[in-house]
Order: sequence, then C-alpha cells, then structure tokens
Amino acid sequence: MMSTLIYYAIPAFIITVALEALYVRQRANVRGYETKDTFASLTMGVGNVLIAGVVKIGVIALWLFLYEHRIFDLPVSAWWVWLLLFVCEDFCYYWFHRVSHESRFFWAAHVNHHSSTHYNLSTALRQSWTTPFTGIVFWLPLPLLGFHPGMILVQQAISLLYQYWLHVEWLPKLGPFEWIFNTPSHHRVHHGRNVKYLDRNHGGILIVWDRLFGTFEPEAETPDYGLTKNIETFHPVKIAFHEWLAIARDVMRARSLRDALGYVFGPPGWAPGGRGETSAVLRARLARS
Repeated sequence: MMSTLIYYAIPAFIITVALEALYVRQRANVRGYETKDTFASLTMGVGNVLIAGVVKIGVIALWLFLYEHRIFDLPVSAWWVWLLLFVCEDFCYYWFHRVSHESRFFWAAHVNHHSSTHYNLSTALRQSWTTPFTGIVFWLPLPLLGFHPGMILVQQAISLLYQYWLHVEWLPKLGPFEWIFNTPSHHRVHHGRNVKYLDRNHGGILIVWDRLFGTFEPEAETPDYGLTKNIETFHPVKIAFHEWLAIARDVMRARSLRDALGYVFGPPGWAPGGRGETSAVLRARLARS
C-alpha cells in the first residue's frame, strides 16, 4: 500500500519539480536547478522506488511474523490507534535518521541524499538504493507493539510524502508551526554542511524529538548545501556506492580489528587515535575559534 501511494504521487512530483524550476528562475536569492544534478536526483529516486518495492515484500513478511507475536491487540479502525501510530512511527523515523548520520555504516546508505549542492524539490527525490536494506531494523518494534503492517505502510508513506515539501529554499520560517513540526527552514539546516548545522534536525514530521534529545538547531545563517567533502560527480552509481567503497578501502588498510570496526560503525570521519574529523570534532573546533 505504501508503494501504491508513492506511485500515485509520482505525477505530482514531476509536475511540482517542473513548476518550482520555473518559479525559482525568477528569484535571484535561490540557487535553483542544474540539469545534471536534477537528472541524477531523479535517477536515484527511480532506483529507490524499484529496489524498495522488492525489499518491501520481505519486510512485510517479517512484520506479519512479528505481528502474530504482538504484545497488544490494537484495533485497526480506532482513531486513537492511528494517532498513536503517527507518534510512534515518527519516533522510529527520528532514530533511523539520526543513526544514519552518526554511524558510518548507515551513513553510507544515506549520504547520497545529502550529496547534492543544490536544494530543491528534486533533491527530495535523491533517495538511497541501499537504505531499503539498512533501515529495516528501526521499524520492527511497531508490529510487535500491535500495529498492523498495513497501517505501518500507510503511515510511512504519509511521512515520506510530508517530507517532500520540506526541500525548498524559498519558503520562509512558518511561525508557531515551527515549534512542533518539521518545516523547510528546519530541514534546510539538516542539509547544510555548515559546521553548526551538521547532524541536526533529524525529525520526519515532528521536530519535537530533536528538541527533546538535543539535536535541534534553528536556521540562523544561510546553509551551504552538500557534504563536508563534496564528491563532484553526477553519476548515479557513484553517488549510490561511493561511501561503501570508501569504507571497504579503509577496512583494508586497518591495522586492527578495532580500527576496522571503527571505520565501519564509528561516526563518519572517524579515524584511529582521534585523528578523524567527525562532526563532533568539527563542532568543538568551531566553539574554540
């Protein structure tokens, strides 16, 4: 059902990307679109839909197995169950997204979404070809708690569709709405490679998790989009797998099992002996300057 909802949304994605491309051409303070970058993002999006559609078959089977061993019997038709699922699914997404920035193994799957130096609706479609595999574990508690797999699929689709509109430069801050919900302003911060913006604002629909767990950062300066070290390529295969290959190279030259595990599961930028430039190190360096 989730894939069906996303498929129905594809024409809307194409139309809104085209409309935004026309609109931002008239705005001098917006970087706008670049043809090769947009094509790369769209190609990544198509690949993600195809791969996720296949992987989801196995995921649903696993969810159904866990649902048969559920802890609670939650009525599918009750409004309060849907409200509870909204909160629980968004909580799962927050931790999936946060870990995808704080552990290099998960970052290798997620990094392609941040690899564009542009920020527009096409960037939202620059989705991973490997996250469908690495993200499975984060939603496993939901069927165990008693949420029917069909409900989970619907709520995941709602979250994904909500996050689409967050990828725009031209919308200003939205007042009190920003206190609770994720907005373009909050998500621009998330995509910024400015040191103060690194690993911030991981929420899906709600921003309250970031406020509660200390990962919130308001938009104060104009974000510089992309990676701390940009990859300078529009080739979809390189975008999808460059970090996995980098991990393999680092593991091959590791001098110990501990170092190898650090290269794989440590934070992005980690290196033995504290020689790496993780976001925490960069942020501490900025604080001292």
